[in-house]
Amino acid sequence: MRVIGGQYRSRRLKTLKGLDVRPTPDRLREALFNVLGARVAGAVFVDAYAGCGSVGIEALSRGAGRVVFIERKHAAMQVIRENLRTLGIEKGFEIIHGKVSARLPRVAADIVFLDPPYPLVKEYDAALGALGDAPPELVIAQHASRHTLREAYGALRRTRQLRHGDNTLTFFAPDGL
Repeated sequence: MRVIGGQYRSRRLKTLKGLDVRPTPDRLREALFNVLGARVAGAVFVDAYAGCGSVGIEALSRGAGRVVFIERKHAAMQVIRENLRTLGIEKGFEIIHGKVSARLPRVAADIVFLDPPYPLVKEYDAALGALGDAPPELVIAQHASRHTLREAYGALRRTRQLRHGDNTLTFFAPDGL
């Protein structure tokens, strides 16, 4: 696993070992950030269900103003800290421990990236539902291509889907954007 672009391009990242961990593949992250383009620069970016932090670190590498990592597993939080330390990133981020659906509404963000473990399909509804009342400008959910997310969650409406093999990125924005 490596950083795809920006300031930390080609730098390696550590990941957690085990079958319950599924980091966002390099090619999918590249596709995501190609779509996001200049929107990342200066944005407050949330990497929810952060795992090893690869998506949030990619956002920092590409100029995000601040990244908030939300993760429930202590071991994953340690890997995120280690990856940030290895890259020499000392500021511009926050690591929050806890249940994503409970923490998300308390974070003011421009872009939220959701990537819960695929077997926990109820996490999508919980997290997207939590964002639906006061949505950020953009929410992206990574999910198994065989799993279909609803068209809307509160004020959030599906605007785009990008399939990449077994993975799909579904984009949501508030009504009127």
